[in-house]
Amino acid sequence: MSVERVEALVVGAGQAGVAMSEHLSNQGVPHLVLERSRIAERWRTGRWDSLVANGPAWHDRFPGLEFAGDPDAFRPKEEVADYFVAYAEKIAAPIRCGVEVREVRRLEGRPGFRVETSEGVVEANYVVAATGPFQRPVFPRIVPEGAGITQMHSADYRGPGQLPEGAVLVVGAGASGAQIAEELLEAGRRVFIAIGPHDRPPRRYRGRDNVWWLGVLNKWDMEAPPTTDHVTFAVSGAHGGQTVDYRRLAERGMTLLGRAGSFRDGVMTFEPGLAANLATGDANYLSVLDEADAYVARNGLDLPEEPEARIMAPDPDCVTNPILSLDLAAEGITSIVWATGYALDFGWLKVDAFDEQGRPDHQRGVSAEPGIYFLGLPWQSRRGSSFIWGVWHDAKFVADHIAKLRAYLDYAPAPAEDARIARAG
Repeated sequence: MSVERVEALVVGAGQAGVAMSEHLSNQGVPHLVLERSRIAERWRTGRWDSLVANGPAWHDRFPGLEFAGDPDAFRPKEEVADYFVAYAEKIAAPIRCGVEVREVRRLEGRPGFRVETSEGVVEANYVVAATGPFQRPVFPRIVPEGAGITQMHSADYRGPGQLPEGAVLVVGAGASGAQIAEELLEAGRRVFIAIGPHDRPPRRYRGRDNVWWLGVLNKWDMEAPPTTDHVTFAVSGAHGGQTVDYRRLAERGMTLLGRAGSFRDGVMTFEPGLAANLATGDANYLSVLDEADAYVARNGLDLPEEPEARIMAPDPDCVTNPILSLDLAAEGITSIVWATGYALDFGWLKVDAFDEQGRPDHQRGVSAEPGIYFLGLPWQSRRGSSFIWGVWHDAKFVADHIAKLRAYLDYAPAPAEDARIARAG
């Protein structure tokens, strides 16, 4: 079997892979991008139908190409995917679609890696895993399959019509859970949502979007999360962008629950910390307002005051008298949507690039295994790393590292005779 040889191989042609290709080209590094499906496929088929970007078009893009139309709009997922296709064409990215990477191993006795793909073997001196943060859906097996309840992860949810008639329980208080729960409520469903600790920043404040505040307050460039505990981020670009407020959703008929617990004999239990979880979200929300107000005052900006943003809706009855157990059949709940996030999956990468817990062992994407790189990981170098604009900047750092390493490897000392003549001269 013939072996194809490339200098650098990029695995994945989502936003990370396209960004990586641009910077490798700028550094003059020959490379190939392999994508098992289509460019930006996860945007097309790995999300629900009504999804829009969580940031406005002026922000959620690469520097080299703007979206057409209103820069303050939140673009539908198909437009986002089309954007990356257009960007790949603009930079003439060498992307080969329909090729699955099955295994990567280090070559023995010589530099580089052997890459097994669905279309043969590729050998590369450098491999960049640009498969992003949304690889394997986390699906808690709390409710058994034989319980008579339709269950799906948010990765498989497409719209209300996909679910059987009846009430729906959404588990998860991040961006996906909040948006799916509201969509189901708007479709006339009775909706229950299980809420854990979360951040819920304002969508806009004093005439500026949240992404602008994160920028000027230097929040995007935070190099490490403020806590080791994973905290979900409830923000929405739906309906032109809006602040997620679970109490307002309760006013419209949604039932709020604490974090999901156990399931037995048709009854699901919930932890008693719902009020505390909402308070955590409130504290995050108000802290952003406080920092924004201080920034405006310090810099003398002429931005309109917004005192009404601090007015909180009263706690609904489901908060003051929390529901700790729920008979799903009695409540007419026929389906559960698990908006419980994703885990990384690098089972195809058979190299020494992981720590004892199986997590990528890296510094800003440069792995412990020389020649292996990661791109698109959450907090890879900063808070913005797994976002569209952030991954572009991380890709530049990785490409620069590859170019730097190639320059060292290209160095060869002058032959002894040449060196003697140079010294004599």
